Amino acid sequence: SERIQEAGTEVVKAKAGAGSATLSMAMAGARFAFSLIRALNGEQGVVECAYVRSDETEAKYFSTPILLGANGVEKNLGMGTLSEYEQQLLVAALPELQKNIKKGEDFVLKA
Repeated sequence: SERIQEAGTEVVKAKAGAGSATLSMAMAGARFAFSLIRALNGEQGVVECAYVRSDETEAKYFSTPILLGANGVEKNLGMGTLSEYEQQLLVAALPELQKNIKKGEDFVLKA
């Protein structure tokens, strides 16, 4: 949705110029790290969303729920069933996503 796309901007506006949305990103990173540690230590059923290499769409990478385990990513749980509206949004987003993936890959290859 547009609100999700503009979430970072919404946080900055709410803070009235007193900062950015970096705390949200830090919290997401910490949550994922703690979940991964729990899974690596043998806890079963640990699920987090992550942007990973994927066959879910035409894009090489996509964010979906993943099952974490002793070996890291055990299984990509996929997107589930999308509504017609969500399917349209996905189709509209893929070209830009693929451009960004290519840009990131090109950057890494130059480094």
